[in-house]
Amino acid sequence: MLIKSQDKTEPKSYEITPETRYWSRRDWLKSVGIMGAGLAALNAAPSFALAQDPNWQAMLLDKLSNRSKWPHSTKETPTPYKDVVTYNNFYEFGTGKDDPVKNSQDFRVDPWRVKVEGEVGKPGNYTLEDIFRPHALEDRIYRFRCVEAWSMVVPWVGFPLADLLKRFEPTSKAKYVRFETLVDPDRFPAQRFGRSTIPWPYVEGLRMDEAMHPLTLMVVGVYGKALLPQSGAPLRLMVPWKYGFKSIKSIVKIQFVEKEPKSTWQQLASQEYGFFANVNPEVDHPRWSQKRERRLPNSIWDPNWMPTQKFNGYEEQVAPLYAGMNLRTNY
Repeated sequence: MLIKSQDKTEPKSYEITPETRYWSRRDWLKSVGIMGAGLAALNAAPSFALAQDPNWQAMLLDKLSNRSKWPHSTKETPTPYKDVVTYNNFYEFGTGKDDPVKNSQDFRVDPWRVKVEGEVGKPGNYTLEDIFRPHALEDRIYRFRCVEAWSMVVPWVGFPLADLLKRFEPTSKAKYVRFETLVDPDRFPAQRFGRSTIPWPYVEGLRMDEAMHPLTLMVVGVYGKALLPQSGAPLRLMVPWKYGFKSIKSIVKIQFVEKEPKSTWQQLASQEYGFFANVNPEVDHPRWSQKRERRLPNSIWDPNWMPTQKFNGYEEQVAPLYAGMNLRTNY
């Protein structure tokens, strides 16, 4: 007989650590030296502040208050807000699940620019006001599946990435979109340590048809509120049929390129993390199974295991993107 936890909405940090430690990339990071002694010394900092630009702040607040509901959201119960914003992978703040919330308290969005370049008609350095102005926001509740075999259901707020990319007028040579996360050791404490083997900046990429797919979202908020730093403020992607590491956070560069970009996790361990990273219970990670997932909130007494769905449950919408491809080879 299983003993249930008293309150599922209040899991302790040790309760949501996987029973089998090798299921976490954190142990792999230790083995290759990414987690140095310096990371343990990261200090908590003063409270977070949004950008000081009143025009940008006012625009975001107005758009958040006038957002619409996307009619195709999953009907599954959303993960509690507390878990969404306190259980994160964001290695620029540290490799522990609670490092992002602890080490991002003084993160500032101001100043922020997004550099757009490459095979595009309208390159430039865009402000957040430039980015947001034309776009209405939607509430979209998506399943979120981490490659480490845990999952959430998250009410994101954002707008279709395709709507943004079209504004930059990509040329016929633009076959892929490459993204970069901010590099700033003053704002990302884990970037201060020379011993880190993560090659900053964090890089991700999508094939153009993936980037232009209606499900691919440029996210600016969660649970109707502006994104917090640990969740990827002020701009992050959400590609719900792919493992979470594809949904890059705190974006400062968008490049339209002709050749497939090499992502950060491909550079670190190409035998484990491929370019496509589609959720696929039929293709195991070399060090653990992908057939099932632990849905948060959970505990060691109630791990909340469930079967993983192909393409994270979005197979009907996205499988045509990969028609004829061998998804074991193109993992």
